[in-house]
Amino acid sequence: MPSEECSFKDKVINDFKSVKLIWIVIISIFFMLSNLLRALRWNQFLDTMNYKPSVTNSLGAIMVAYLANLAIPRIGEVIRAGTLAKNEKIPVEKVMGTIVLDRLLDVISLLICIGLAFIFAFQTFKDYNEEHGMMNAQLLYILIGIGVAGLIGLLLLNKFLSQSTSQNPIVKKLQSLWIGFRDGLISVKNVKNFPLLIFYSVGIWVCYYLMTYLCFFAFAPTAHLGPIAGFVAFVFGSLGIVFPAPGGIGSYQYLVSQALILYGVNIFDAFSFSNIVFISINIIGNILFGFFFFFYLPIYNRKRLQQS
Repeated sequence: MPSEECSFKDKVINDFKSVKLIWIVIISIFFMLSNLLRALRWNQFLDTMNYKPSVTNSLGAIMVAYLANLAIPRIGEVIRAGTLAKNEKIPVEKVMGTIVLDRLLDVISLLICIGLAFIFAFQTFKDYNEEHGMMNAQLLYILIGIGVAGLIGLLLLNKFLSQSTSQNPIVKKLQSLWIGFRDGLISVKNVKNFPLLIFYSVGIWVCYYLMTYLCFFAFAPTAHLGPIAGFVAFVFGSLGIVFPAPGGIGSYQYLVSQALILYGVNIFDAFSFSNIVFISINIIGNILFGFFFFFYLPIYNRKRLQQS
C-alpha cells in the first residue's frame, strides 16, 4: 500500500475489530486488581504512622494519578499525594514519602523481573543487545554518577535538617517537611505484616505480567506465543512505561514491538499488538476508572463526613 494511503486510525480500528474482547475484559480485571493490591500495600505504609485511610480513597488517588500522568509525565505522583492528603487529612509530606517508597519497591521489582528475563530468555536479550544496544557504557556511567550524587545529597540534607537548631522560619519549615517525608520513606521497616507486604508486591507484578501474556490470546498473530515470550514483552513494555513520556506512549509501543519481533512476529502485527494492550489499558483502565474516581471521590468523602 502506498504510504499516502496508510491511515493509523484505520489500522487501529481494523486491529480492534479482530480482537477477542473477552481477553480485553480479563486483562482489565487484572489491571484493577493490581491497583487494588497497590492501594492495600500503600495503606500498610501509612498504617505505620497511625494513619488508616480507606481503601476507596487510596485506590481512587492512584487511579486519578494515572489519569493525570497521561497529560503530564510523573505529575501523577504529586496529584496522588495531594488527593489522599486532602481526603484523609494526612500531612502531604508524609504521604509523598510513602509514594517514593512505593516507587522504590517498583524499581526493585522491575530489576528483579529484568534479572529473571535474562535467566529465562538470555539468548533473546543477547540478540537484542547486539542488534540494537540497550545502553551504551558512557550513558550508564552518567546515570550511575547522577544516582550516587543524588544519594550523597540526600544524606547531607538529612544530616543538616536533622541536626539544625536554627530558628529561621524557612529552615524550620524545611525541617518539618523533611522529617515528614523521611518518616514516610522509612515506614517500610515498621510494617506490621511483612509477609503480606511481599504478597502484595509480588501480586502487583504478576498482574502486570498477566496483562501482557493473556492479551496474546486476544490477537491471532500473537496467540501462539508462550509464557516466556510474554515475560520478555512484559519486561520490555515495563521499561517503555518508565520512559518519561505521557503514559509511556511511543516508547511502550516501540519496545514491545521489538520484543515480539524477536519471537517471529512481523513489525506490523507487533505494533498492532502493542497498541491493543496500550489503548485497552489506557481507555478502559486509566481514562474510564480515572474519571470515575475523579468524580466519585468527592461524593464518597462528603458522605463519610456526614456519617462521622
